[in-house]
Amino acid sequence: MQKCCKRSAWIAAIVFVLIACTACTAPTGQQKPRLVLFVGVDVSGSFRGTGYYNDAIAFLSHYIYGHLNELGGLNKLRALFVGSIGGTNADEPKAFHPIHDLEEKNIAQIEEELRKWFPPEDIITDFNAFFEEIARLTKDRNLTLAPISIVIVTDGVPALGTREDEGAYEKIKLDPLEYLSRRVTVRLTYLEPKVAQHWREDVHSRRVRIWTVAGEVMVGWRAQMEPSVELAQQEKLWKWVKDNIDFRVRARRF
Repeated sequence: MQKCCKRSAWIAAIVFVLIACTACTAPTGQQKPRLVLFVGVDVSGSFRGTGYYNDAIAFLSHYIYGHLNELGGLNKLRALFVGSIGGTNADEPKAFHPIHDLEEKNIAQIEEELRKWFPPEDIITDFNAFFEEIARLTKDRNLTLAPISIVIVTDGVPALGTREDEGAYEKIKLDPLEYLSRRVTVRLTYLEPKVAQHWREDVHSRRVRIWTVAGEVMVGWRAQMEPSVELAQQEKLWKWVKDNIDFRVRARRF
């Protein structure tokens, strides 16, 4: 009887220690799922003509660096791919640079790589080919369980359309993205207000969330930077990014 009691006490002590250790190592709050980030760079003549191209590349270098280093509470990345949404022909296959090409680089080095990878030579902007390649990469890399954010610097004008050709926006196909993940958000930046309206109203989607930011708003990111302050402490900048770019968009209701 005494031996049985001692054995029970010993087991109880072990269980107590295990529970205590689990409590110490368990996260205090619910952990956010790591983000899959696709970045699209528009190097078409129409975007260069807006005057926003150089500002957009500079912004992207800060944005990518911030996410790679989780500055200001930006989401940790599970994967990152950077590609062009332009080309010389419609339906041209896209090459995406993976996260490994930008890790361990500072902002200046990231900007240098972006300018090297995407010289401003493309004739057209082909959103459909870009979205199809995202879908292929996501499936091939088995990334369908993570939230997907697609951030594009662009004037938003479709490949063969003009700002006055309203029917061109209806030809933009988000179908390849619809069921890739529980949450897929397309974030278009540097748009004119009228073009942004077309994306919100004329581009059909069922589950994909669309978020647009006007060019005149985007250029305000520089004003958020405080002189002589390390990037990790640039709280105003990273809050501006979260509030204006990484905003959690609600699903459309029909």
